[in-house]
Amino acid sequence: MAEVAPQIRPRRSLKPEVVRWLAARGVEVADLAEIVYKLQVPYNPRLTMRECIESVEAVLDKREVQHAILTGITLDLLADEGALPEPLQQIIASDDPLYGIDEVLALSITNVYGSIGLTSFGYLDKCKEGLLGRLNNGENGFTNTFLDDIVAGLAAAASARIAHKVQES
Repeated sequence: MAEVAPQIRPRRSLKPEVVRWLAARGVEVADLAEIVYKLQVPYNPRLTMRECIESVEAVLDKREVQHAILTGITLDLLADEGALPEPLQQIIASDDPLYGIDEVLALSITNVYGSIGLTSFGYLDKCKEGLLGRLNNGENGFTNTFLDDIVAGLAAAASARIAHKVQES
């Protein structure tokens, strides 16, 4: 009797859920595109916001990016609820400066697009301008230990994607 190959179901896209989760925490695709624009326009004066939005959307299409976002936001949500075991609850709720797992998770996003993404992430993580500063300061009313770094990672990856495309042309 011949063996029957297991049915492999195609996975549905998590992108709509990821976009909803980001929006629920105060982050829209357009916000990410603004950061990308500010990063790339000095190197690409003809850059449009439309190109930046398309680049953010392309990064959000990546499964490993979706997983990083869902994981990070889940940990922030659990910290909001006080549902993490100690001492992790206090570490994440206070965004302990020596806790670097939030940056490591975000770097998994930038790694999709190489060293340009890594350097852009470092810049964004240090400067924390605009949306990143508001998230870092908890102005949306939530724990954002992971979210601020995820936003920086997304913007850095989308920026690197644009830089790669420009260099290829």
